[in-house]
Amino acid sequence: MLTNFSRVSGSGPLLAALMVTRQRTLGLMQAWQAAVADLSVPLSPQMNPPLWEWGHIAWFQEWWTVRNRQRHEGTRSASSGDGFAASLLPHADALYNSSDVAHDSRWSLNLPDFEHTQRYLSDVLTHSLAQLRAAPDASDEALYFWRLAMQHEAMHNEASVYMAQNLGVALPETLCVGHVQEGGPVLPNSALSIPAQVCTVGHAGPGFAFDNECPAHAVTLAAFEIDAKAVTWAQYLPFLQATGYALPPHVRWVQGDWQVQVFGRWQAMPMDAPVVHVNAHDAQAWCQWAGRRLPTEAEWTCAAALEGFAWGQVWEWTASDFAPYPGFVPHPYREYSEPWWQGHRVLKGACRATSQHLVDVRYRNFFVPERRDIFAGFRTVAL
Repeated sequence: MLTNFSRVSGSGPLLAALMVTRQRTLGLMQAWQAAVADLSVPLSPQMNPPLWEWGHIAWFQEWWTVRNRQRHEGTRSASSGDGFAASLLPHADALYNSSDVAHDSRWSLNLPDFEHTQRYLSDVLTHSLAQLRAAPDASDEALYFWRLAMQHEAMHNEASVYMAQNLGVALPETLCVGHVQEGGPVLPNSALSIPAQVCTVGHAGPGFAFDNECPAHAVTLAAFEIDAKAVTWAQYLPFLQATGYALPPHVRWVQGDWQVQVFGRWQAMPMDAPVVHVNAHDAQAWCQWAGRRLPTEAEWTCAAALEGFAWGQVWEWTASDFAPYPGFVPHPYREYSEPWWQGHRVLKGACRATSQHLVDVRYRNFFVPERRDIFAGFRTVAL
């Protein structure tokens, strides 16, 4: 799936996608409560308190699709001000506005309990869907904020899954898998040869786009050879054994067998599966050992259009810093991209926990290169 149907679908399918996304949210909430009764997690820069995450999902949807009186103007809408009505939940802005609520303070907030958070989610969804049904037209601008809210909720659902993996919290498999793997079967260690060309990167045409995907622009690429699939454990383990490089935190060697920890349970390592939970520095270390390099964002995007390029099991680190495309203009949700231009690396693709509504070849994921908690691996390019 190079272009996600959710980005171009009309109000009917969009309404259904919002409801499916909410069903996963509620399922994750129930699973988390069953596994961690008090829903407490350690303070960490890599996560949020679960109750805060779920309240923030409701707040974000309410802010843009219910409270925003310019909701139908899409990217032309204001970001804040008198055009926004009061919340259904008193003091919601002081609790859940991620732009104003400092990360570490979220552990000390007097948040609504589980039941009241569910009620807030339900009330907001009811009002949001009513506004969607009343939308004056089905243009991209008119549907923009509902598409944004769905994508935003999908991102937080994925965060709930990798947070559970990081903490060893067991979740049902059906909630952990968001989509079917992309791409067809490929031979072991196969590669794709890409001729020199001018490749178009970014969003062009109708439909939804995040601001950092715009505008579409041409990138001149020299010829290169890229892996047809992400690096596997069978390829990565010899590097660990040869160099003594530190093991990923969820990997161990026990009585002659390699094992991986999956949601708190140790199991045999699937040697043909992509390496996961490695950071960008780990990926670059393997490349240096193997005489390879990471692809640039543009190279990855260009290669993904070819048959035989398998992607979608793990996010893939690229060599590209997260930076604005030429001519970038922020959308109303200004905090989505602009604050993060410095110190972040682009990841492409998707992982198994990524919602089917989020998977799109143009999507630019971004994290600091030190992160190992996300479901990230890598593929390489010949020198």
